[in-house]
Amino acid sequence: MEWVFDDGGRAEAGYKGLTRDCVCRAIAIATERPYQEVYDLINEYAKKERTGKRKHGKSSARNGVYKQTIKKVMEHYGWEWTPTMAIGKGCTVHLEANELPKGRLVVSVSKHEVAVIDGVIHDTYDPSRDGNRCVYGYYQKRH
Repeated sequence: MEWVFDDGGRAEAGYKGLTRDCVCRAIAIATERPYQEVYDLINEYAKKERTGKRKHGKSSARNGVYKQTIKKVMEHYGWEWTPTMAIGKGCTVHLEANELPKGRLVVSVSKHEVAVIDGVIHDTYDPSRDGNRCVYGYYQKRH
């Protein structure tokens, strides 16, 4: 699968160094929204999160975002989730151009979110593992 370096506007927004902001980057790239806007929106939703036995701390655009918060942010932008994996079914969709629909997607893989536009990965590195990376599901704009 083709890969293009894309930081989602992170550097342009004035951020430097390495961080775990893949959710923010992927959403900014796929939705064509400014990085700072997405960053602020994620942190706004994170403030409303509840912690518990399994959730230590709250989401952060810089250091990781819980799935429920990603879902709320994506719904805010009018995007919907399509699962590609079910319990007991194994991996049926991989991070491969011919296995994903055309268009702008935010794809969920193990411990990472990545923007895919018309079969091309847009990220700061190639997370495809030579087409072997399993896709849990993806968000795309509601029609």
